[in-house]
Amino acid sequence: MSAPAPSQMRAMRLHRPGEGLRLETLPVPAAGPGQLQLRVEACGVCRTDLHLVDGELPDPRLPIIPGHEIVGRVTALGDGVRGFRVGQRVGVPWLGWTCGGCRFCLSGRENLCDSARFTGYQIDGGFAEYTVADGRYCFPLPEASCPAVELAPLLCAGLIGYRALSLAGKAERVGIYGFGAAAHIIAQVLRHEGRRFYAFTRPDDGESQDFARRLGADWAGSAEQTPPQALDAALIFAPAGPLVPAALRHTDKGGCVVCAGIHMSDIPGFAYADLWGERMIRSVANLTREDGLGFLALAPTIPIRTTVTPFPLEQANDALARLRAGALQGAAVLTME
Repeated sequence: MSAPAPSQMRAMRLHRPGEGLRLETLPVPAAGPGQLQLRVEACGVCRTDLHLVDGELPDPRLPIIPGHEIVGRVTALGDGVRGFRVGQRVGVPWLGWTCGGCRFCLSGRENLCDSARFTGYQIDGGFAEYTVADGRYCFPLPEASCPAVELAPLLCAGLIGYRALSLAGKAERVGIYGFGAAAHIIAQVLRHEGRRFYAFTRPDDGESQDFARRLGADWAGSAEQTPPQALDAALIFAPAGPLVPAALRHTDKGGCVVCAGIHMSDIPGFAYADLWGERMIRSVANLTREDGLGFLALAPTIPIRTTVTPFPLEQANDALARLRAGALQGAAVLTME
């Protein structure tokens, strides 16, 4: 059983994009109807958090507590919540609330809900000692088999990578552009499934290329280079629009390019010949509950091992700066200890 929540908590909060997060003492939020109150154990630091802080995402709710790769323990249940217990470990992803009644929600595509709200963007997130979350978008996690800090990246980097890979179908030769948190997780899925993958990084990033090879990449090189074989699919995790036409040129007929980030710089013009041959460009929009349940059931069977750099809560700005500079292998994770 978890101890009851205190009345106050520490949190890192954004007041204005372009400024750093502020460490503040705030009231612990109470669980409303349909919500869980959680004591946060760890929260991953995602590139989407960086886009939020840097002002690249429109209309955030301000001030806001970022963070949407939350691992926590249930400390209270709101009215109407079923299927959870106090003390249980759960994860909270980016998609934090949907209307439940629109045509997208009713057809299992709640990730496209026009009224959706997102954790750490319109709903206070996990850069805090406590948070509340909609029980519909909380996923049970292993109780003791894996430290919270290693589970946190699964809640976005893993889930979005998993959805991106599912949109690539049965591709056997997969290019991965940007070898960060999502890529290092999905590389393990590809290796587990016996598929080949090719890692594309910045020209001077030999460290990430070596990291990719250790995870089983058939080839690793610069995004400006040509892989040894044409790709069946390319997954783009880096937020750089020019990678889309570059990936198309390396994609075989009938293949697809999947843009997996929530934000990307503009895609430059390209020749129709690069798209011809039934090639496709697709985008990833959040995740569905089915994605969450499917991936989190798969992860321990592989098993996926995340590479993380932990930071205490009050060093969230340092973690974001390291991410911005490309100075991390794997994922940054905030801890509440």
